[in-house]
Amino acid sequence: MPPPGPTREAVVAVIIRGRDVLLIRRGAGVPDPGYWAPPSGTIEPGESQEAAVIREVREEVGLTVRPVVKLWESASSSGRHTLYWWRADYVEGTLALNRREVADVRWVDLAEIDAVEQLFPVDRAFFRAWREGTIRG
Repeated sequence: MPPPGPTREAVVAVIIRGRDVLLIRRGAGVPDPGYWAPPSGTIEPGESQEAAVIREVREEVGLTVRPVVKLWESASSSGRHTLYWWRADYVEGTLALNRREVADVRWVDLAEIDAVEQLFPVDRAFFRAWREGTIRG
C-alpha cells in the first residue's frame, strides 16, 4: 500500500540505441540497490522535466542526452513518486558511472527486457506496452 501524503515527481530517461535501451543497476547508495532500471531521479524544485532528464543522466552515467518526447506517466513501484517517462537521444560522452548510484550499466535489446530479473514491475509494464505499440514515441 502506498504511503499516505503527496508523492514526489521524478523523471525516467529512456535512452535508445538501435533496438537497445540503456539500463543501470542501482547502486548501494540509493533505494532498491541491485534493481535494473533506466536512469531516473527526482525533479529539483523549479526544474523542468527536460532539465531533470539531462541532469540525472549526466549525474548517473556521464552522458549528455536530449529529451525528445514524454512517453508515459505512472506511479513508482513504491508509490512514493509520480514518474514522467521521457525518450532521450544520446548527444555525446562516454559512460562514466557514479558508483554511489550506479553499480553497473548495460544496453539491453527491447525484445529481451522480460528476461532481466531484478526489474521493477512498473518498468516491465512500460517496456511491454512500448514494445507492443501501446506507448509510442
